[in-house]
Amino acid sequence: MLNNAPLLSRNSAPNQTLFSLLERCKSMLELKKIHALVITSGVSQDEPVVSSILTFSAISDSGNIDYGYRVLLHISNPSIFSWNTLIRGYSNSKNPNRSLSVFVKMLRLGFSPDHLTYPFLAKASARLLRRELGVSIHGHIVRTGFDCDRFIQNSLIHMYASCRDILYARNVFDEITTKNSVSWNSMLDAYAKCCNVSMARELFELMPERDVVSWSSLIDGYVKSGEYGEALAIFDAMCSTGPKANEVTMVSVLCACAHLGALDKGKMMHLYMIDYGLPLTLVLRTSLVDMHAKCGAIEEAMAVFRGIPVHSTDVLIWNSMIGGFAMHGFVLESLGLYTEMQIAGIRPDEITYLCLLSACAHGGLVREAWHFFECIEKQGMAAKSEHYACMVDVLARAGQVAEAYKFLCQMPVEPTASTLGALLNGCMNHGKFDLAEIIGRKLIELEPNHDGRYVGLSNVYAVLRRWDEARTMREAMERRGVKKTPGFSFLEMSGALHPFIAHDRLHPYSEQIYRMLKFLVGQMELDADTENQEHLLYDIEVV
Repeated sequence: MLNNAPLLSRNSAPNQTLFSLLERCKSMLELKKIHALVITSGVSQDEPVVSSILTFSAISDSGNIDYGYRVLLHISNPSIFSWNTLIRGYSNSKNPNRSLSVFVKMLRLGFSPDHLTYPFLAKASARLLRRELGVSIHGHIVRTGFDCDRFIQNSLIHMYASCRDILYARNVFDEITTKNSVSWNSMLDAYAKCCNVSMARELFELMPERDVVSWSSLIDGYVKSGEYGEALAIFDAMCSTGPKANEVTMVSVLCACAHLGALDKGKMMHLYMIDYGLPLTLVLRTSLVDMHAKCGAIEEAMAVFRGIPVHSTDVLIWNSMIGGFAMHGFVLESLGLYTEMQIAGIRPDEITYLCLLSACAHGGLVREAWHFFECIEKQGMAAKSEHYACMVDVLARAGQVAEAYKFLCQMPVEPTASTLGALLNGCMNHGKFDLAEIIGRKLIELEPNHDGRYVGLSNVYAVLRRWDEARTMREAMERRGVKKTPGFSFLEMSGALHPFIAHDRLHPYSEQIYRMLKFLVGQMELDADTENQEHLLYDIEVV
């Protein structure tokens, strides 16, 4: 680029030439050459020129924020724009805490922040999930007299919501004298983030105007709260009276379809995106892969996955496909795709190994599971409780119950309920009932208000034919006021989802439901392993 640039001469304005070069700059290598030209041309203290270099370094996808910091240090009197640019860059970087360090340095050098400085600091606090830091920033805002600035107030709502402090978020919202759409949407999103859908819905109804952000936030709130059917109902209402959906909306809707196993509805969403000309970005394609895979449509998921050039993929879409194979027992396909992923140069993350461990659990591949578990540390990552739970599940399913219990006892983290639950299932499946009793009691200690923990231990006693103790577990539930939550399912008919609960005879499709249920029970009875029938002695619920 520089080779073809006009030479700086007496007849050309240096700044004009430099700005022209900066506008066409595409990489840090080019930027460094331009910076060298700036220095040799004697304009290294020219604020507009240096600010352009700083902006590319701090904000551009091809930039280098630390290089921008070094540039700032060589400016004799940097403007607040330059400070804000660097703070903004760090707030979006992998090290958002550095934006706070730059802010402190700015203050110590005698520079005063303006109304644009604080939203970047609030964003950094939100990304760090450090409420106490956000409160300090809020206090500084009040002291400097910017607490009535609506732009800053909206950013504070987002910060408190990210830190799960809904009360402080609402206090800030209520203090805004003239609320705009961003204010309303920020508060709505705050309730959604905190899974308070009742308040989110109440605020939604009070909004003077609702845009796509409002609808998307409400839908996302229902998805985060596990109310997937209601999320789809809100989307249908949006299609009738609201604006056209965007990428954020469709990601939430596809997530709801995936959790409900609503394949027909998910396919309708795919058609919606095509009909309305919504660009099928990598994020949306990843959601489509995830939806098809979780609904059991593995071939369709693979078709979407293969429709993306390898160089345009990321680790998230590979994880969705590997996890989809693992979920449905396609163990070799899951492991094969991992090998393909490595060849493609995509670096695996913690979720990748979680999916692979799940595949190994389904396939009884203990040796391979140990290999993947060790890879986590080799790749510079730390195994989380989910990885340990998966490893326990691998060993327990393979019948290595004693090894699983030993592994659990040596874990550097406290075992979660899911970890203990995996071991309990292994004990039951492989006849290790003495250990099952120990694990069952630990589960009740861990979750004394969870009905399933009492039922699980009751089943252990039932298998051992210790009927008095099995009955005692049921009585303990009653004493503690723990009630068994009725199970419910969804029936999908012509793209519409119909929920029904156990013992439900009032559902309009109950006749069809029970006819199909009778058929399924008959098939299960034919396929049942008679040697394991006594496991079901005590807790079979007849719908």
